[in-house]
Amino acid sequence: MIGITAKKNEDFANWYSQVLLRAEMMDYYDISGCYIIRPWAYTIWKHIQKFFGSHIEELGVEDCYFPMFVPEKNLNKEKDHIEGFSPEVAWVTRAGQSDLAEPIAIRPTSETVMYPYYSTWIRSHRDLPLRLNQWCNVVRWEFKHPQPFLRTREFLWQEGHTAFATKEEADTEVLQILDLYRRVYEEILAVPVVPGRKSEKEKFAGGLYTTTVEGFVPTTGRAIQCATSHCLGQNFSKMFKILMENDARERVNVWQNSWGLTTRTIGVMVMVHGDDKGLILPPRVASIQVVVVPVGITAKTSLEDRAAINDKAEELTAVLKKAGIRSKSDCRDNYSPGYKYNHWELKGVPLRLEVGPKDIAKNETRCVRRDNGAAQQLSLVDISTTVSTMLETVQTAMFEKARKERDSRIVQLETWDKFVESLNNKCMVIAPWCEEVACEESVKERSSGSATEGDEPMDDKAPSMGAKSLCIPFKQPEGGVKEGAQCFACEKKAVSYTLWGRSY
Repeated sequence: MIGITAKKNEDFANWYSQVLLRAEMMDYYDISGCYIIRPWAYTIWKHIQKFFGSHIEELGVEDCYFPMFVPEKNLNKEKDHIEGFSPEVAWVTRAGQSDLAEPIAIRPTSETVMYPYYSTWIRSHRDLPLRLNQWCNVVRWEFKHPQPFLRTREFLWQEGHTAFATKEEADTEVLQILDLYRRVYEEILAVPVVPGRKSEKEKFAGGLYTTTVEGFVPTTGRAIQCATSHCLGQNFSKMFKILMENDARERVNVWQNSWGLTTRTIGVMVMVHGDDKGLILPPRVASIQVVVVPVGITAKTSLEDRAAINDKAEELTAVLKKAGIRSKSDCRDNYSPGYKYNHWELKGVPLRLEVGPKDIAKNETRCVRRDNGAAQQLSLVDISTTVSTMLETVQTAMFEKARKERDSRIVQLETWDKFVESLNNKCMVIAPWCEEVACEESVKERSSGSATEGDEPMDDKAPSMGAKSLCIPFKQPEGGVKEGAQCFACEKKAVSYTLWGRSY
Protein backbone atom coordinates (compact mmCIF):
# COMPACT_ATOMS: atom_id res chain seq x y z
CA MET A 1 0.00 0.00 0.00
CA ILE A 2 1.47 3.35 -0.98
CA GLY A 3 -1.50 5.69 -0.53
CA ILE A 4 -2.24 7.99 2.40
CA THR A 5 -5.11 6.66 4.53
CA ALA A 6 -5.36 9.54 7.05
CA LYS A 7 -7.14 12.78 6.12
CA LYS A 8 -5.18 15.99 6.64
CA ASN A 9 -8.18 17.81 8.14
CA GLU A 10 -9.30 14.92 10.36
CA ASP A 11 -6.13 13.28 11.71
CA PHE A 12 -3.31 15.70 11.06
CA ALA A 13 -0.57 14.02 13.14
CA ASN A 14 -1.16 10.64 11.49
CA TRP A 15 -1.44 12.27 8.05
CA TYR A 16 1.91 14.05 8.56
CA SER A 17 3.81 10.91 9.58
CA GLN A 18 2.22 8.85 6.77
CA VAL A 19 3.18 11.43 4.15
CA LEU A 20 6.79 11.58 5.35
CA LEU A 21 7.14 7.79 5.48
CA ARG A 22 5.28 6.83 2.31
CA ALA A 23 6.75 9.63 0.22
CA GLU A 24 10.18 8.38 1.36
CA MET A 25 11.17 11.65 3.02
CA MET A 26 12.37 10.04 6.24
CA ASP A 27 12.40 6.87 8.31
CA TYR A 28 12.33 6.20 12.03
CA TYR A 29 15.56 5.33 13.82
CA ASP A 30 16.20 3.12 16.85
CA ILE A 31 16.76 6.13 19.14
CA SER A 32 13.63 8.14 19.94
CA GLY A 33 13.64 11.64 18.49
CA CYS A 34 16.26 10.79 15.85
CA TYR A 35 15.27 10.28 12.22
CA ILE A 36 16.86 9.23 8.95
CA ILE A 37 16.59 11.97 6.32
CA ARG A 38 16.18 10.16 3.01
CA PRO A 39 17.37 11.57 -0.35
CA TRP A 40 13.91 12.85 -1.36
CA ALA A 41 13.99 15.24 1.64
CA TYR A 42 17.74 15.82 1.77
CA THR A 43 17.65 17.23 -1.77
CA ILE A 44 15.35 19.98 -0.48
CA TRP A 45 17.95 20.82 2.17
CA LYS A 46 20.63 20.93 -0.54
CA HIS A 47 18.59 23.47 -2.54
CA ILE A 48 18.19 25.59 0.59
CA GLN A 49 21.94 25.35 1.26
CA LYS A 50 22.74 26.40 -2.29
CA PHE A 51 20.43 29.43 -2.22
CA PHE A 52 21.30 30.66 1.26
CA GLY A 53 24.99 29.76 1.00
CA SER A 54 25.51 31.71 -2.22
CA HIS A 55 23.79 34.81 -0.79
CA ILE A 56 25.72 34.91 2.49
CA GLU A 57 28.93 34.39 0.52
CA GLU A 58 28.06 37.58 -1.41
CA LEU A 59 27.74 39.36 1.95
CA GLY A 60 31.27 38.27 2.89
CA VAL A 61 30.39 35.38 5.22
CA GLU A 62 32.83 32.44 5.13
CA ASP A 63 32.09 28.78 5.88
CA CYS A 64 34.03 26.93 8.57
CA TYR A 65 33.64 23.98 10.93
CA PHE A 66 34.09 23.75 14.70
CA PRO A 67 34.09 20.55 16.81
CA MET A 68 30.78 19.25 18.16
CA PHE A 69 32.17 18.76 21.70
CA VAL A 70 31.96 21.52 24.32
CA PRO A 71 34.08 21.62 27.50
CA GLU A 72 31.90 21.88 30.62
CA LYS A 73 33.75 25.00 31.77
CA ASN A 74 32.72 26.82 28.58
CA LEU A 75 29.06 26.03 29.14
CA ASN A 76 29.31 27.18 32.75
CA LYS A 77 30.51 30.58 31.54
CA GLU A 78 27.25 31.11 29.80
CA LYS A 79 25.04 31.20 32.89
CA ASP A 80 22.42 33.57 31.55
CA HIS A 81 22.16 32.03 28.10
CA ILE A 82 22.50 28.41 29.09
CA GLU A 83 19.41 28.54 31.32
CA GLY A 84 17.44 28.04 28.14
CA PHE A 85 19.56 25.10 27.06
CA SER A 86 21.00 23.21 30.03
CA PRO A 87 18.17 20.68 30.35
CA GLU A 88 18.61 19.87 26.65
CA VAL A 89 22.35 19.24 26.69
CA ALA A 90 23.52 15.67 25.99
CA TRP A 91 26.75 14.69 27.79
CA VAL A 92 29.55 12.27 26.98
CA THR A 93 30.71 10.85 30.33
CA ARG A 94 32.60 7.69 29.37
CA ALA A 95 35.22 6.56 26.86
CA GLY A 96 35.25 2.79 26.58
CA GLN A 97 35.17 1.49 30.16
CA SER A 98 36.65 4.62 31.73
CA ASP A 99 34.79 7.61 33.13
CA LEU A 100 36.00 10.92 31.72
CA ALA A 101 37.72 13.28 34.14
CA GLU A 102 35.40 16.04 32.92
CA PRO A 103 32.08 15.42 31.13
CA ILE A 104 31.94 16.76 27.58
CA ALA A 105 28.76 18.31 26.18
CA ILE A 106 27.52 17.77 22.63
CA ARG A 107 26.77 21.19 21.16
CA PRO A 108 23.18 22.40 21.47
CA THR A 109 24.46 25.55 19.67
CA SER A 110 27.99 26.82 19.17
CA GLU A 111 28.44 30.14 20.96
CA THR A 112 30.46 28.47 23.71
CA VAL A 113 32.48 26.48 21.16
CA MET A 114 33.40 29.38 18.89
CA TYR A 115 33.68 32.50 21.02
CA PRO A 116 36.76 31.52 23.07
CA TYR A 117 38.60 31.48 19.72
CA TYR A 118 37.09 34.76 18.53
CA SER A 119 38.79 36.33 21.56
CA THR A 120 42.20 35.13 20.30
CA TRP A 121 41.60 35.97 16.61
CA ILE A 122 40.29 39.50 17.12
CA ARG A 123 42.81 42.08 18.31
CA SER A 124 41.97 45.33 16.54
CA HIS A 125 39.27 46.88 14.38
CA ARG A 126 41.31 45.71 11.37
CA ASP A 127 40.35 42.10 12.23
CA LEU A 128 36.68 42.99 11.80
CA PRO A 129 34.17 42.15 10.63
CA LEU A 130 34.60 38.45 11.39
CA ARG A 131 31.73 36.61 9.70
CA LEU A 132 31.65 32.82 9.95
CA ASN A 133 28.97 30.24 9.19
CA GLN A 134 28.88 26.49 9.67
CA TRP A 135 26.52 23.81 8.35
CA CYS A 136 26.39 21.13 11.02
CA ASN A 137 24.27 19.00 13.34
CA VAL A 138 23.27 19.91 16.88
CA VAL A 139 21.73 17.87 19.69
CA ARG A 140 18.99 18.97 22.12
CA TRP A 141 17.72 16.12 24.21
CA GLU A 142 15.06 17.02 26.72
CA PHE A 143 11.51 16.49 25.46
CA LYS A 144 8.90 13.76 25.34
CA HIS A 145 6.99 14.30 22.10
CA PRO A 146 9.33 14.43 19.10
CA GLN A 147 7.97 15.22 15.63
CA PRO A 148 10.01 14.56 12.48
CA PHE A 149 11.68 17.74 11.16
CA LEU A 150 9.91 19.92 13.77
CA ARG A 151 11.15 18.72 17.17
CA THR A 152 14.03 16.29 16.91
CA ARG A 153 16.87 15.42 19.26
CA GLU A 154 19.44 15.82 16.51
CA PHE A 155 18.89 18.18 13.62
CA LEU A 156 20.81 19.83 10.81
CA TRP A 157 21.18 23.58 10.58
CA GLN A 158 23.40 26.44 9.61
CA GLU A 159 24.56 28.80 12.32
CA GLY A 160 26.20 32.12 11.55
CA HIS A 161 28.34 33.88 14.15
CA THR A 162 29.62 37.35 13.33
CA ALA A 163 31.51 40.15 15.07
CA PHE A 164 31.55 43.87 14.23
CA ALA A 165 33.17 47.08 15.44
CA THR A 166 29.84 48.95 15.68
CA LYS A 167 26.24 48.30 16.64
CA GLU A 168 25.08 49.85 13.35
CA GLU A 169 26.91 47.18 11.33
CA ALA A 170 25.47 44.43 13.52
CA ASP A 171 21.93 45.85 13.20
CA THR A 172 22.26 46.00 9.41
CA GLU A 173 23.36 42.37 9.17
CA VAL A 174 20.57 41.10 11.45
CA LEU A 175 17.99 42.38 8.96
CA GLN A 176 19.95 41.29 5.87
CA ILE A 177 20.03 37.72 7.16
CA LEU A 178 16.40 37.79 8.26
CA ASP A 179 15.38 38.87 4.77
CA LEU A 180 17.34 35.93 3.31
CA TYR A 181 15.41 33.62 5.65
CA ARG A 182 12.16 35.19 4.44
CA ARG A 183 13.27 34.53 0.86
CA VAL A 184 14.16 30.88 1.62
CA TYR A 185 10.60 30.32 2.80
CA GLU A 186 8.70 32.52 0.36
CA GLU A 187 10.77 32.22 -2.84
CA ILE A 188 12.14 28.68 -2.48
CA LEU A 189 9.55 26.81 -0.36
CA ALA A 190 6.49 28.93 -1.34
CA VAL A 191 5.62 29.35 2.35
CA PRO A 192 4.48 32.81 3.54
CA VAL A 193 6.11 34.13 6.72
CA VAL A 194 5.76 37.19 8.96
CA PRO A 195 9.07 38.97 9.71
CA GLY A 196 9.27 40.73 13.07
CA ARG A 197 10.96 41.17 16.43
CA LYS A 198 10.55 38.75 19.33
CA SER A 199 9.25 39.96 22.70
CA GLU A 200 11.61 40.20 25.69
CA LYS A 201 10.17 36.93 27.01
CA GLU A 202 10.65 35.08 23.72
CA LYS A 203 14.02 36.50 22.62
CA PHE A 204 17.27 34.48 22.63
CA ALA A 205 18.48 34.35 26.24
CA GLY A 206 21.53 36.56 26.68
CA GLY A 207 20.90 38.40 23.40
CA LEU A 208 20.10 42.08 22.92
CA TYR A 209 17.14 41.42 20.62
CA THR A 210 15.87 38.64 18.35
CA THR A 211 14.24 38.91 14.94
CA THR A 212 12.22 36.07 13.48
CA VAL A 213 10.20 34.86 10.53
CA GLU A 214 6.99 33.18 11.72
CA GLY A 215 5.06 30.62 9.67
CA PHE A 216 1.54 29.26 10.09
CA VAL A 217 -0.05 25.83 9.59
CA PRO A 218 -3.73 26.49 8.78
CA THR A 219 -4.86 22.89 9.34
CA THR A 220 -3.88 23.00 13.02
CA GLY A 221 -4.20 26.76 13.49
CA ARG A 222 -0.69 26.84 14.95
CA ALA A 223 2.16 29.18 14.20
CA ILE A 224 5.74 27.98 13.94
CA GLN A 225 9.03 29.81 14.41
CA CYS A 226 10.79 29.35 11.07
CA ALA A 227 14.21 30.99 11.56
CA THR A 228 15.81 33.58 13.85
CA SER A 229 18.46 36.28 13.50
CA HIS A 230 19.80 37.61 16.83
CA CYS A 231 21.74 40.70 17.76
CA LEU A 232 23.75 39.56 20.77
CA GLY A 233 24.92 43.07 21.58
CA GLN A 234 28.09 42.98 23.67
CA ASN A 235 26.89 40.41 26.23
CA PHE A 236 28.86 37.51 24.81
CA SER A 237 31.92 39.58 23.98
CA LYS A 238 32.03 40.58 27.67
CA MET A 239 31.53 36.97 28.74
CA PHE A 240 34.30 35.67 26.48
CA LYS A 241 36.51 38.80 26.54
CA ILE A 242 36.31 39.46 22.80
CA LEU A 243 38.01 42.86 22.61
CA MET A 244 39.35 45.05 19.84
CA GLU A 245 41.49 48.15 19.85
CA ASN A 246 39.64 51.07 18.27
CA ASP A 247 41.07 54.12 16.49
CA ALA A 248 41.56 55.86 19.84
CA ARG A 249 43.69 52.90 21.00
CA GLU A 250 41.01 51.90 23.54
CA ARG A 251 40.17 48.25 24.22
CA VAL A 252 36.43 47.85 23.64
CA ASN A 253 34.02 44.94 23.28
CA VAL A 254 32.89 43.90 19.82
CA TRP A 255 29.25 43.68 18.73
CA GLN A 256 28.01 40.22 17.80
CA ASN A 257 25.19 38.48 15.96
CA SER A 258 24.12 34.87 15.60
CA TRP A 259 21.55 33.44 13.21
CA GLY A 260 20.23 29.99 12.34
CA LEU A 261 18.00 28.01 9.98
CA THR A 262 17.23 24.31 10.45
CA THR A 263 15.75 21.27 8.69
CA ARG A 264 12.46 22.39 10.29
CA THR A 265 12.09 24.14 6.91
CA ILE A 266 11.19 20.78 5.36
CA GLY A 267 8.50 19.97 7.92
CA VAL A 268 6.86 23.39 7.57
CA MET A 269 6.78 23.02 3.78
CA VAL A 270 5.14 19.57 4.01
CA MET A 271 2.52 20.77 6.51
CA VAL A 272 1.56 23.88 4.55
CA HIS A 273 1.34 22.41 1.04
CA GLY A 274 0.56 18.68 1.38
CA ASP A 275 -2.91 17.23 0.75
CA ASP A 276 -4.75 13.92 1.13
CA LYS A 277 -2.82 12.45 -1.82
CA GLY A 278 0.56 13.22 -0.22
CA LEU A 279 3.33 15.74 -0.77
CA ILE A 280 3.07 18.78 -3.01
CA LEU A 281 6.60 19.98 -3.73
CA PRO A 282 7.40 23.52 -4.88
CA PRO A 283 9.23 23.17 -8.22
CA ARG A 284 12.34 25.01 -6.99
CA VAL A 285 13.14 22.30 -4.42
CA ALA A 286 11.71 19.19 -6.09
CA SER A 287 14.23 16.39 -6.76
CA ILE A 288 12.21 15.63 -9.87
CA GLN A 289 10.25 18.54 -11.35
CA VAL A 290 8.64 16.60 -14.19
CA VAL A 291 7.79 12.91 -14.52
CA VAL A 292 7.03 11.56 -18.00
CA VAL A 293 4.63 8.59 -18.07
CA PRO A 294 3.95 6.47 -21.20
CA VAL A 295 0.20 5.76 -21.57
CA GLY A 296 -2.16 3.94 -23.93
CA ILE A 297 -0.21 0.69 -23.79
CA THR A 298 -2.55 -2.31 -23.53
CA ALA A 299 -2.25 -6.09 -23.87
CA LYS A 300 -3.05 -5.62 -27.58
CA THR A 301 -0.26 -3.08 -28.16
CA SER A 302 2.44 -4.55 -30.40
CA LEU A 303 6.01 -4.72 -29.14
CA GLU A 304 6.96 -2.24 -31.85
CA ASP A 305 4.32 0.32 -30.79
CA ARG A 306 5.14 -0.22 -27.12
CA ALA A 307 8.82 0.53 -27.83
CA ALA A 308 7.89 3.63 -29.86
CA ILE A 309 5.82 5.06 -26.97
CA ASN A 310 8.55 4.37 -24.41
CA ASP A 311 11.18 5.83 -26.75
CA LYS A 312 9.11 9.01 -27.11
CA ALA A 313 8.87 9.29 -23.32
CA GLU A 314 12.65 8.88 -23.00
CA GLU A 315 13.24 11.37 -25.81
CA LEU A 316 10.98 13.97 -24.16
CA THR A 317 12.77 13.46 -20.84
CA ALA A 318 16.15 13.98 -22.52
CA VAL A 319 14.94 17.25 -24.13
CA LEU A 320 13.78 18.56 -20.73
CA LYS A 321 16.98 17.49 -18.99
CA LYS A 322 19.05 19.26 -21.62
CA ALA A 323 17.15 22.46 -20.78
CA GLY A 324 18.08 22.05 -17.09
CA ILE A 325 14.68 20.73 -15.97
CA ARG A 326 14.97 17.89 -13.44
CA SER A 327 13.04 15.14 -15.23
CA LYS A 328 12.47 11.40 -15.13
CA SER A 329 10.63 8.97 -17.40
CA ASP A 330 8.75 6.14 -15.70
CA CYS A 331 8.78 3.33 -18.26
CA ARG A 332 8.40 0.49 -15.74
CA ASP A 333 6.34 -2.17 -17.50
CA ASN A 334 5.18 -3.97 -14.36
CA TYR A 335 3.02 -1.04 -13.15
CA SER A 336 -0.09 0.51 -14.70
CA PRO A 337 -0.23 4.23 -15.57
CA GLY A 338 -2.76 4.68 -12.72
CA TYR A 339 -0.33 3.24 -10.19
CA LYS A 340 2.41 5.52 -11.50
CA TYR A 341 0.12 8.58 -11.26
CA ASN A 342 -0.61 7.79 -7.60
CA HIS A 343 3.06 7.09 -6.85
CA TRP A 344 4.35 10.40 -8.24
CA GLU A 345 1.43 12.37 -6.79
CA LEU A 346 2.26 10.92 -3.36
CA LYS A 347 5.87 12.03 -3.84
CA GLY A 348 4.72 15.52 -4.85
CA VAL A 349 6.30 15.84 -8.31
CA PRO A 350 5.04 19.22 -9.64
CA LEU A 351 4.23 18.21 -13.24
CA ARG A 352 3.27 14.95 -14.96
CA LEU A 353 3.56 14.64 -18.73
CA GLU A 354 1.69 11.75 -20.39
CA VAL A 355 2.76 10.39 -23.77
CA GLY A 356 0.47 8.00 -25.68
CA PRO A 357 -0.24 7.02 -29.31
CA LYS A 358 -2.74 9.87 -29.82
CA ASP A 359 -0.32 12.40 -28.30
CA ILE A 360 2.51 11.21 -30.55
CA ALA A 361 0.25 11.49 -33.62
CA LYS A 362 -0.54 15.13 -32.74
CA ASN A 363 3.02 15.94 -31.55
CA GLU A 364 1.58 16.78 -28.11
CA THR A 365 1.73 15.70 -24.49
CA ARG A 366 -0.91 15.85 -21.76
CA CYS A 367 0.32 17.89 -18.78
CA VAL A 368 -1.18 17.51 -15.27
CA ARG A 369 -0.28 19.85 -12.39
CA ARG A 370 0.18 18.34 -8.92
CA ASP A 371 -0.80 21.50 -7.02
CA ASN A 372 -4.33 21.83 -8.44
CA GLY A 373 -4.87 18.81 -10.73
CA ALA A 374 -5.39 21.01 -13.82
CA ALA A 375 -4.71 19.18 -17.10
CA GLN A 376 -4.01 20.54 -20.58
CA GLN A 377 -2.52 19.46 -23.90
CA LEU A 378 0.89 20.97 -24.70
CA SER A 379 2.60 21.07 -28.09
CA LEU A 380 5.98 19.33 -28.13
CA VAL A 381 7.33 22.23 -30.19
CA ASP A 382 9.57 24.22 -27.81
CA ILE A 383 8.28 22.05 -24.94
CA SER A 384 11.15 22.91 -22.58
CA THR A 385 10.27 26.63 -22.67
CA THR A 386 6.58 25.83 -22.06
CA VAL A 387 7.40 23.52 -19.15
CA SER A 388 9.86 26.00 -17.58
CA THR A 389 7.16 28.68 -17.65
CA MET A 390 4.62 26.29 -16.18
CA LEU A 391 6.96 25.33 -13.32
CA GLU A 392 7.29 29.03 -12.43
CA THR A 393 3.49 29.37 -12.64
CA VAL A 394 3.10 26.46 -10.20
CA GLN A 395 5.68 27.96 -7.80
CA THR A 396 3.86 31.32 -7.78
CA ALA A 397 0.42 29.73 -7.47
CA MET A 398 1.51 27.63 -4.49
CA PHE A 399 2.81 30.71 -2.67
CA GLU A 400 -0.27 32.79 -3.46
CA LYS A 401 -2.64 30.04 -2.32
CA ALA A 402 -0.74 29.62 0.97
CA ARG A 403 -0.55 33.40 1.50
CA LYS A 404 -4.28 33.91 0.97
CA GLU A 405 -5.08 31.09 3.39
CA ARG A 406 -2.65 32.49 5.98
CA ASP A 407 -3.97 36.06 5.61
CA SER A 408 -7.54 34.83 6.09
CA ARG A 409 -6.47 33.45 9.49
CA ILE A 410 -5.09 36.73 10.91
CA VAL A 411 -7.73 38.50 12.99
CA GLN A 412 -7.17 42.09 14.19
CA LEU A 413 -8.60 42.74 17.65
CA GLU A 414 -8.42 45.76 19.95
CA THR A 415 -9.68 44.07 23.14
CA TRP A 416 -9.56 40.65 24.85
CA ASP A 417 -13.22 39.79 24.16
CA LYS A 418 -12.82 37.53 21.12
CA PHE A 419 -9.16 36.57 21.65
CA VAL A 420 -9.62 32.96 22.81
CA GLU A 421 -12.52 32.41 20.42
CA SER A 422 -10.27 33.48 17.53
CA LEU A 423 -7.53 31.07 18.66
CA ASN A 424 -10.08 28.26 18.87
CA ASN A 425 -11.14 29.11 15.31
CA LYS A 426 -7.53 28.30 14.30
CA CYS A 427 -6.52 31.90 13.76
CA MET A 428 -3.67 34.15 14.80
CA VAL A 429 -4.51 37.48 16.40
CA ILE A 430 -2.82 40.84 15.91
CA ALA A 431 -3.60 43.21 18.76
CA PRO A 432 -2.18 46.32 20.49
CA TRP A 433 0.10 45.29 23.36
CA CYS A 434 2.10 46.87 26.18
CA GLU A 435 5.15 44.60 25.51
CA GLU A 436 5.52 43.74 29.22
CA VAL A 437 6.72 40.26 30.25
CA ALA A 438 4.18 39.90 33.07
CA CYS A 439 1.35 40.66 30.67
CA GLU A 440 2.58 38.04 28.19
CA GLU A 441 2.72 35.41 30.94
CA SER A 442 -0.82 36.35 31.93
CA VAL A 443 -2.03 36.01 28.31
CA LYS A 444 -0.58 32.51 28.08
CA GLU A 445 -2.19 31.48 31.35
CA ARG A 446 -5.60 32.99 30.57
CA SER A 447 -5.73 31.43 27.10
CA SER A 448 -4.40 27.97 27.99
CA GLY A 449 -7.45 26.94 29.99
CA SER A 450 -9.49 27.33 26.84
CA ALA A 451 -7.45 25.16 24.47
CA THR A 452 -9.35 23.38 21.75
CA GLU A 453 -10.84 20.01 22.62
CA GLY A 454 -8.84 16.96 21.73
CA ASP A 455 -5.44 18.58 22.34
CA GLU A 456 -3.38 16.15 24.38
CA PRO A 457 -1.38 17.36 27.38
CA MET A 458 2.21 17.94 26.35
CA ASP A 459 5.59 18.69 27.89
CA ASP A 460 7.03 22.21 28.21
CA LYS A 461 8.44 22.31 24.73
CA ALA A 462 5.47 20.74 23.00
CA PRO A 463 2.98 22.82 21.00
CA SER A 464 1.65 25.29 23.54
CA MET A 465 -2.01 25.32 24.48
CA GLY A 466 -1.84 28.91 25.67
CA ALA A 467 -1.16 31.76 23.28
CA LYS A 468 2.22 33.41 23.14
CA SER A 469 3.54 36.40 21.29
CA LEU A 470 4.85 35.20 17.94
CA CYS A 471 6.47 38.47 16.94
CA ILE A 472 6.03 42.22 16.77
CA PRO A 473 5.65 42.46 12.98
CA PHE A 474 7.84 44.97 11.18
CA LYS A 475 4.82 45.70 9.00
CA GLN A 476 2.31 47.15 11.47
CA PRO A 477 -1.39 47.62 10.66
CA GLU A 478 -2.01 50.88 8.82
CA GLY A 479 -1.41 53.86 11.08
CA GLY A 480 0.15 51.73 13.82
CA VAL A 481 -0.94 52.02 17.45
CA LYS A 482 -3.25 55.02 17.86
CA GLU A 483 -2.60 57.75 20.43
CA GLY A 484 -3.96 56.64 23.81
CA ALA A 485 -4.56 53.04 22.67
CA GLN A 486 -4.65 50.43 25.44
CA CYS A 487 -3.11 46.97 25.61
CA PHE A 488 -5.71 44.41 24.57
CA ALA A 489 -4.92 42.22 27.59
CA CYS A 490 -4.14 44.49 30.56
CA GLU A 491 -5.30 47.95 29.42
CA LYS A 492 -1.94 49.60 30.07
CA LYS A 493 -0.58 51.87 27.34
CA ALA A 494 -0.11 49.94 24.09
CA VAL A 495 3.31 50.12 22.44
CA SER A 496 2.89 48.05 19.27
CA TYR A 497 0.61 45.69 17.42
CA THR A 498 1.81 42.16 18.21
CA LEU A 499 1.00 38.85 16.54
CA TRP A 500 -0.29 36.16 18.91
CA GLY A 501 -1.09 32.51 18.44
CA ARG A 502 -0.81 28.96 19.66
CA SER A 503 2.43 27.58 18.33
CA TYR A 504 4.63 24.55 17.76
